[in-house]
Amino acid sequence: MMSNSAITLLSVLGVAIIAALCVVAGYYLWQLLRLRQAQRAQLDKLAAESKAQRERVNTSIQVIAASVGREDLTLTEASIRISVLLDSLGVTDEVREEYSAFYQLRDATAHIPILEQWNKLPLAERRKFEKERLKHEQTYSAFILAAAERIRGQTF
Repeated sequence: MMSNSAITLLSVLGVAIIAALCVVAGYYLWQLLRLRQAQRAQLDKLAAESKAQRERVNTSIQVIAASVGREDLTLTEASIRISVLLDSLGVTDEVREEYSAFYQLRDATAHIPILEQWNKLPLAERRKFEKERLKHEQTYSAFILAAAERIRGQTF
């Protein structure tokens, strides 16, 4: 049989172990709380950055749409830029369909070289592509102008 002092010693030891485990558990709960707060702050920051990026892209779409029909950009360049910006926003198929004129002109002229490749082309080939681009722009002109008018003031 155990003596009272042994039982007391084991009881004190048991209470000490339980107290130590409670402290450790409390520490880990506190760490978990801090981690969750940091994750929440990070998610809030990412959401704010994403919202700001969407606003910048929407503003760019509006600026480009406002320039359609003026001499600022060709219809092809405006179509390429707007379609890329809409795609970067992950718009729905309905939106893509609503503004399909931009996509159609972009696709019709996708084979025409741009930037450095354009500058490397011989003059005769550039003229040929320029003539082709103008023909496509003439074909899609009314549709592009109407789509640009409809897109003004829209937010995606």
